[in-house]
Amino acid sequence: MSMFSTGILVLTSPLHSIRIAPVLSSAAQSVERTLYVHLHPGLNLSGGSQSRPVFIPPAVDLCSLITRLYSKAADVCAHLDVRVLLTNINPPSGPFPTPQFLSHPPEVLLTDFPLQDPTQTHQVTQCLQGYAGRCYACRPGLPSVLLHSQMAARQEESLVEANRLEDGKSLEMYPDVVVGGTFDRLHGAHKTLLNMSCLLATRRLLIGVSDEGMLKKKVLKELIQPYDLRVERIQEFLRDVKPSLQVEIVPLGDPFGVSVVDPLLRCIVVSEETRKGGEAVNRKRIENGLPPLVLHEIQLLKDVHHTETEEEKISSSSLRSRLLGTLLIPPKDTPHLSLRPYVIGLTGGSGSGKTSVAKRLEKLGAVRIDCDKLGHQVYETGTAAYHRVVEEFGSDILNQDKSINRRILGKKVFGKQDRLKALTDIVWPEIALLVDDVISQAREEGKDVCVVDAAVLLEAGWTNMVHEVWVTIIPEEEALTRITKRDNVAPEDALHRLRSQGSDTQRLEHANVVLSTLWEPETTQQQVLKAWNLLQKRMQQRRGDR
Repeated sequence: MSMFSTGILVLTSPLHSIRIAPVLSSAAQSVERTLYVHLHPGLNLSGGSQSRPVFIPPAVDLCSLITRLYSKAADVCAHLDVRVLLTNINPPSGPFPTPQFLSHPPEVLLTDFPLQDPTQTHQVTQCLQGYAGRCYACRPGLPSVLLHSQMAARQEESLVEANRLEDGKSLEMYPDVVVGGTFDRLHGAHKTLLNMSCLLATRRLLIGVSDEGMLKKKVLKELIQPYDLRVERIQEFLRDVKPSLQVEIVPLGDPFGVSVVDPLLRCIVVSEETRKGGEAVNRKRIENGLPPLVLHEIQLLKDVHHTETEEEKISSSSLRSRLLGTLLIPPKDTPHLSLRPYVIGLTGGSGSGKTSVAKRLEKLGAVRIDCDKLGHQVYETGTAAYHRVVEEFGSDILNQDKSINRRILGKKVFGKQDRLKALTDIVWPEIALLVDDVISQAREEGKDVCVVDAAVLLEAGWTNMVHEVWVTIIPEEEALTRITKRDNVAPEDALHRLRSQGSDTQRLEHANVVLSTLWEPETTQQQVLKAWNLLQKRMQQRRGDR
């Protein structure tokens, strides 16, 4: 079966009998990136006037169905960006809108419409094309896939429990609705929240998106997408889902934001988890002389794929943890480097567990190159760097045996950027030469992977010596605890050491792979194994490409 990047799935079954899992599984056989879902229960695609788009009244049934759609999508086709469209779900307020342009132009049309007579296939596909073309801007003659026959063939799925819904209870709507959240890596739970908010709002949707102050306690906050990118993803999603809605997005620097001062707001959408936050908003509104908001609560979506260290609900923190060990950005082209050995540059802040990760990689077969040890070698008496350092900083940095006293040298450069640069300009190139020697030796010995364990990988400009950059991260509080315990230093000294290094944000700009030693050693080992196994596949592919 042909695969398409983007498709529109027109669901025609009555709301109470849509078999969501089989429909989505079948759709995922044709679509690989974005699946738009258009709901029109009772639509007749075998001909006649009913094939014209009409408005469908919003109902509680619809809320339940949308929640189930996103929940099942996370289960059976998590790779797909599923978006439930609400263009045709509205109290009639005029003629049906002109065909809507979608962010990702559809390449295929799909439907669950049951084909009773195989001779009607052409008629049904023509009707589907005409109907979809009246709703959305589609290229004429898009290929069509009738899913009903595929679903019927899936005997093991035919007994999937039907979607039990309430009967036709109408949904109360409000002109102005507010919702808040982090909205990192827009997933099914976010989409459910946004879809529900769009259903409830008739005029304006106000969205508070967590900004810096609200992210401090988030798990793996270093991997949270930038604010502007999160906003951009929300805007694109909402333009597709309900383009008629006025959308306002504001940064959320505290738990309340503008929800406690906007007099036009009538409803706030919350989850079971954030209901208390909604109640706190109402207390503030009452203090401010404003009427409380209606709290519309939606269910949390269960994550059937969660591990022991992850939350049971679908959450951004679980998705971020699954990114650890995977390739976040493709490696840069490095035609000047030999592909054997493949060189990993491993860096991270003090206390981040960088060296423990390097040692785990060494046990898996990598040649570990400890740049700290090489740094000591370049200071040894009689080396080129030794003579240049003495010449630059004076003979008073020498011990009685003429070796360099690193403590005295350290005091000469501490807090003096120009003097520190003078030192690193001498030392770093010499360390790089030693690294290159070890890599050459590993090549002669037929080794496959080298890991350059270097705290100053980025600062020293050594990224041109490696194929990929791997970064270990840890929350600052945890790093401080580790440093003070490991090195027996005062917390303020540990903090100064951390702050004098580059930040995780700077390192992550260069990171192809990110790892975190925040959890139990077993969890770190799982990450490293995942990273190692994926690395083997990349190495094989790159060598094949060359």
